[in-house]
Amino acid sequence: MNILTMVSADVDQGQAHDLTADFENLLAGGLPDGLLETRLLGDGQWHWAIHSLWRDRAALDAMRASPEPPAAPALFRRFTAEPTLVVMQVLAGSADPA
Repeated sequence: MNILTMVSADVDQGQAHDLTADFENLLAGGLPDGLLETRLLGDGQWHWAIHSLWRDRAALDAMRASPEPPAAPALFRRFTAEPTLVVMQVLAGSADPA
């Protein structure tokens, strides 16, 4: 079963360009095993989130067990923001067979 992580934080909109560039640099470094897709979202009013779709809970747990800190919270912390994390199971979606 796929897992969706949502890491969110409030970052000054004046840092939007740098935050976006840093996220794109993370992507350029390649995705960890089991990370199917990830997106940076912003509402233009300080609220940011990184949504990441994982193959399964084992893939997420393997990434979290590595010596490197998880990338999404670490990214927000570089911008002096304290991130919050929500982990959810994907129960149904548009990519699921009918």
